[in-house]
Amino acid sequence: MTVDIKFCGLTRPEDAQYAVTLGAAYVGVIFAGGPRSLTPERALAVLRETPPSVRRVGVFANQSASDIARTVDAVGLDVVQLHGSADARRIGDIRAAVHAAVWPVVRVAGEILPETTRELLRLGDGLLLDAFVPGALGGTGVTVAWNALSNDLQRIRGDAPIILAGGLRPENVGEAIAALGPNVVDVSSGVESAPGIKDHERMRAFRDAVSNASIPT
Repeated sequence: MTVDIKFCGLTRPEDAQYAVTLGAAYVGVIFAGGPRSLTPERALAVLRETPPSVRRVGVFANQSASDIARTVDAVGLDVVQLHGSADARRIGDIRAAVHAAVWPVVRVAGEILPETTRELLRLGDGLLLDAFVPGALGGTGVTVAWNALSNDLQRIRGDAPIILAGGLRPENVGEAIAALGPNVVDVSSGVESAPGIKDHERMRAFRDAVSNASIPT
């Protein structure tokens, strides 16, 4: 098993291009508000040189399915990452509207997975775990309780990929991988010099830390 990397919260073309150079499997842009949020036009400019082999992820909040579909088409997104409300009906509506994978997000507070985790794992094309921080949808730098959640996650996971976000950085991503064995690790603030401004040395260090991590079997 290998662990793929997603560099998220991209706001500059040079950072997206460097992510590709580092071998990232996913690059992410945000449409959910906050300091890294982009218009579709700006997102397209940031990702314009991204090759088809690297999947484009758009981070959304509570936009309508039709609004999400318009952005997916305008930017050429491969994945909808759904930080807003997510249930069977909403995910079904979005699936019907877009030609893209859907990753619902579970925001974890404390050491217990939310009750909705199993259902969202079944409904989505992947499940993203992020730390719950009141008033914020992500990019907070707060970590998930990896070791405490390990057994619960292993009991429910199946074939759909697990994407781990929440406070990951070069200094701790190896520990997170060893504890949870995610399929994808998702980093944003942990490789920045300022919100939306990626530090290329830290991006490279993150890639190296992932490459050297011990993956549970």
